[in-house]
Amino acid sequence: MALKCGIVGLPNVGKSTLFNCLSSAKAQAANFPFCTIEPNVGVITVPDERLTKLAEIVHPGRIVPATCEIVDIAGLVKGASKGEGLGNKFLGNIRETDAIIHVLRCFEDENITHVDGSIDPIRDKEIIDTELQLKDLETIESRYAKTQKVASTGNKDAKVELSVLTAYKECLEQGRNARTVEFESKEEQLAARNLFLLTAKPVLYVCNVDESSAKDGNEWTKKIDAIAKEEGAESMIVAAKTEEDIAGFDSYEDKQLFLEELGLEESGVNRLIKKAYALLNLQTFITAGEMEVKAWTFKKGWKAPQCAGVIHTDFEKGFIRAEVIKYDDYIKYGSEAAIKEAGKLGIEGKEYVVQDGDIMHFRFNV
Repeated sequence: MALKCGIVGLPNVGKSTLFNCLSSAKAQAANFPFCTIEPNVGVITVPDERLTKLAEIVHPGRIVPATCEIVDIAGLVKGASKGEGLGNKFLGNIRETDAIIHVLRCFEDENITHVDGSIDPIRDKEIIDTELQLKDLETIESRYAKTQKVASTGNKDAKVELSVLTAYKECLEQGRNARTVEFESKEEQLAARNLFLLTAKPVLYVCNVDESSAKDGNEWTKKIDAIAKEEGAESMIVAAKTEEDIAGFDSYEDKQLFLEELGLEESGVNRLIKKAYALLNLQTFITAGEMEVKAWTFKKGWKAPQCAGVIHTDFEKGFIRAEVIKYDDYIKYGSEAAIKEAGKLGIEGKEYVVQDGDIMHFRFNV
């Protein structure tokens, strides 16, 4: 499933350092603006402890985790919507992503220059928000007059689109992001999606802090968290430089020991990957057998036949039923035979909405 998150932010906020930790692809990290010019793309694995626990029971030949794409996009500067810096290229790269990971610098370091000369993550956020909003307004205004003209003839679809354009225009002119606007009807929701607005994309604000703030954050991260909640977004804390140090350890035990010393249960990178996966509205179902234990990615809310189609299109075309085991039951009973004896094997039809962590076996006939 080719869905991807774009890492964005001003120059020198730690985007490429974070990307290096997330992905086996190595983005250049240097202390000057526009170090990243072409977007680096990395396919990252989604940490999932359930796969390991199932493998201890099944003893498969291999474990195959879920993946998603992360794109490291060049740093943006004020005036990007008018072509400043790498403006149009940057905005075009964002448009191609499905969600945004917005990195904000929340630490002082005199050895790392800031493009605006001082540390202020709220100002930094507003700079990028403004540039994306201006680009969205440009998109709205380019369609407005034409849609208004068609709507005046009584065209139903044009009337719906005009209503959506008007709501977005008012929102953006007030300096708010398009994602803060909600539409009730399915027709309006479809028209809104078809505009592909930059500020309508789901966003995760990542507060890049120093090691001393890796656990509890600081005054800047608290302010960003409050702002994120106001606009229905999420925020989290990551110490990118510390994550780089963690990535340098060879053994899992050494990494865990270092995390314990910092008072952390899990690395920021793992937490970020999981949040990025959720940000894309993705979930996982699992197949478990002697050959492999494998995580399969699907969109939240999909029904059994759609999920069967993730494995093979024939599975969806000839779908008969799905045999479903809940993860907790698999761990509790320890084998499929014991699960069947306990009456915990679910037989589900075409209307079954697959849940995250379901262990599935599809019956089909082509």
